[in-house]
Amino acid sequence: MIKKNETSIAVAILNWNGKHFLEKFLPTLIKNTDKIADIWIIDNNSTDNSLEFLSKNFKTIKTIKLDKNYGFAGGYNKGLAQIKSKYYLLLNSDIEVPNNWIEPLYELMEKNSDIAVCGPKLLSYEQKTHFEYAGAAGGYIDRFGYPFCKGRIFETCEEDNAQYNEISDCFWISGAALMIRSEIFKQVGGFDDDFFAHQEEIDLCWRVQNLGYRIVCQPNSTAYHVGGGTLPKSNPFKTYLNFRNNLYLIVKNMPKYNRQKVLITRFVLDHIAATRMIFQGNFKEYFAVLKAYLHFWINCRKMSKKRNLLKPKAPKHLAGFYKNSIVFDYYIKQKKKFNDLNW
Repeated sequence: MIKKNETSIAVAILNWNGKHFLEKFLPTLIKNTDKIADIWIIDNNSTDNSLEFLSKNFKTIKTIKLDKNYGFAGGYNKGLAQIKSKYYLLLNSDIEVPNNWIEPLYELMEKNSDIAVCGPKLLSYEQKTHFEYAGAAGGYIDRFGYPFCKGRIFETCEEDNAQYNEISDCFWISGAALMIRSEIFKQVGGFDDDFFAHQEEIDLCWRVQNLGYRIVCQPNSTAYHVGGGTLPKSNPFKTYLNFRNNLYLIVKNMPKYNRQKVLITRFVLDHIAATRMIFQGNFKEYFAVLKAYLHFWINCRKMSKKRNLLKPKAPKHLAGFYKNSIVFDYYIKQKKKFNDLNW
């Protein structure tokens, strides 16, 4: 068995008013992790007495208190800057980890110096036989910047029948459970604070791939994710962040030769999606999309300047890039499962 003094792993949980999740999942995490890695709680200025609860009930847990809520991206950037470790293992507070979940991740990274990021297979906490929305068996992206997962395309989460149990390269790993070499995290500048939350891990993994490193899903490790712990699945602010940040992704990371074409296509497709929201009576969601586009155009030049920090590669040269349209395949061709896609 791997022991803590043989590794240098910091399991970091970003917390914001998640006392109920800490109370529920920390005991199991400590039982299955404490002998292998240090556990840190980075607190985004919670108001639910999370830190008081930790100091009283989990005295061995290391804590970092931030002066305000910096979001997922900024919170992790500021917290991890205070942690010295070879590996950072970012973990959501609403995740249950079984025995022997961390060893396969550590061993994979130790044996493969070209892998910069890896993550476990994410299954649903509520329905443990099925993949979880946030990450499933690794993340991918299509030619128009739409993210999806092996085991989850849009709203369809497949049942886990060991069909994706091979270690495989992918485009991104969910920030719900993501292991990264600390030196690479610092080299690419960490998360982009302007994302605040949602899809910042895709941006991070894209920049890591542009450096020539691999992103890998390790299905021999499993974690069970509740999902929607901070923002419910249907939430105007979440809709706003997803639409805005996805456009940020394209401007920052798509090569110039096809960036304009992709943005035009996205404008049309997002307009169709927004119109559908109106017919469904989701007016708050519709206005969230409008707000996302407004703020995208305001910040477009700023995002474009960030491209100079790392030169984007052609998407076809990146692992996990889907050359077709996942929207067309899913809604028109009715391809609901990852193995149905034409790679």
